Amino acid sequence: MTVWLERNLPRMVLAPSFIAVLIFVYGFIGWTAWVSLTRSKLMPRYEIDGFIQYKRLFASPRWDTAMDNLYIFGGLFICISMVLGLLLAIMLDQRIRIEGALRTIYLYPMALSMIVTGTAWKWIMNPGLGIQEMVRGWGYESFTFDWIVNPDRAIYAVVIAGIWQSSGFVMALFLAGLRSVDGEIIKAAQVDGIPTWRIYTAIIIPSMAPIFLSAFIVLAHLAIKAFDLVIALTGGGPGYATDLPATYMYAMAFSRGDLGQAASSAMVMMAVVFAIVVPYLYSELRAKPHD
Repeated sequence: MTVWLERNLPRMVLAPSFIAVLIFVYGFIGWTAWVSLTRSKLMPRYEIDGFIQYKRLFASPRWDTAMDNLYIFGGLFICISMVLGLLLAIMLDQRIRIEGALRTIYLYPMALSMIVTGTAWKWIMNPGLGIQEMVRGWGYESFTFDWIVNPDRAIYAVVIAGIWQSSGFVMALFLAGLRSVDGEIIKAAQVDGIPTWRIYTAIIIPSMAPIFLSAFIVLAHLAIKAFDLVIALTGGGPGYATDLPATYMYAMAFSRGDLGQAASSAMVMMAVVFAIVVPYLYSELRAKPHD
C-alpha cells in the first residue's frame, strides 16, 4: 500500500487541478468555438450554421476599428515599452547610488491594477481637471491636451497609460538580463578600448535575445487581451473610437446580446495569441535537447 501511494500520490494530487483545467479552460474553449458556428443571440443555440458569424464579424466596421486600434496600440505599446525599459535598465546598470529607490519607483506602476491605472490617467487627461487645465492655469490659455475626448487621438491616450503601466516590468526583465552577462567579457572589451556604447550594442544587447523575445511575448499578450485599461480610461469611446477586440467581445456578449459575434471575436483573438505564442513555445522546446 505504501509503495502504491508513493507511486500514485503525485497523480492523485494533480488530478483535481488537471480535471478543472480540462473542463473550465479547454472545455469552454471548445464550447466557444461551437457557439461561434451558430446563430446564437441572447441565448446560445447549438445548431451549426457554418461561418456566418465570422462573415458578419469581418464585415463589421466596428470590428475593423477594433483591429486597427489593436495594431496601433499593440505596435506602439510593445515598441515603446521595450525601448524605454531597455534605456531604464541600462541607466540602472551603471550602479548609480540611488538604484534601489529608482528601481522601486519604476516598478511601482506594475503593482497597480489596470483599473487603477486607467482611472488615474482618466483624471490626468481630463481636459477640465488634468494636464490641460493645469497648464492653462499657468497662463497658457491656448494649450490643448484633449486626446481622451478626441476620436482621432484617444487610442494614443490608451497607449500612454499602457506604457506607464508596463515599462517598469520590462525594465526589470532587461536589468536581470544585463546583470547576467559575463563580466569578464565586458572587462576584456574595456581593456581593448571599445567604447561603452559599442559594448552594449555589439556584445551585451545581442546576448539578451531570449529576454527580448520573452518581453515581446508578454507585452503582445497584454496588448491582445487589453480590456480593463480601456474600460476604465475611455470606456471604448468616444463612440467606439478606442474599441479593442476584447472590448468588442464584451460589448457583443453583454450589451448587444449577440453571443455568436462575441464567440467568433473570441476565437479570432485566440488565433492571434496562438500565432504569437505557439512558434515561441516550439522554438523553446526544440532548443532544449541541444542544451
